[in-house]
Amino acid sequence: MADQRPTKRLADHFRDFASWSSAKLGSHWAFLSAAGLVLVWLLTGPLFHFSDSWQLVINTGTTVVTFMMVFLIQSTQNRDAQALHLKLDELIRSSKARNIFAGLETASEAELVALKEEFRKLRERGSPERRSNSAGVPRR
Repeated sequence: MADQRPTKRLADHFRDFASWSSAKLGSHWAFLSAAGLVLVWLLTGPLFHFSDSWQLVINTGTTVVTFMMVFLIQSTQNRDAQALHLKLDELIRSSKARNIFAGLETASEAELVALKEEFRKLRERGSPERRSNSAGVPRR
């Protein structure tokens, strides 16, 4: 009988790697390691007479690391945001809130502006704390 498990796709491997990397590289140990590496680089400056090549090592290294980290951070943030949206959508769906708010992250800019204006008007109309006093200063 053949193995029934679906093979892991490249996207699944990347997601796992990005989550693992995010957890490890966001730790205090990763920061201390990076600080240690910079310190070693600084201490080798006199050995290499603070040459252009010596400076190029740290510049290239930090550029490459930054470039790679952008993709890892973006991947984990996209996943977290998507999970958060799904959780909020479920709360909206299961409550008395209007279902129009479920999936709002895909709304057009005009739809978002219209909803923002609707809430601004509701705030002005219905919140006694926000009404101005006689001096025209909003109460808090």
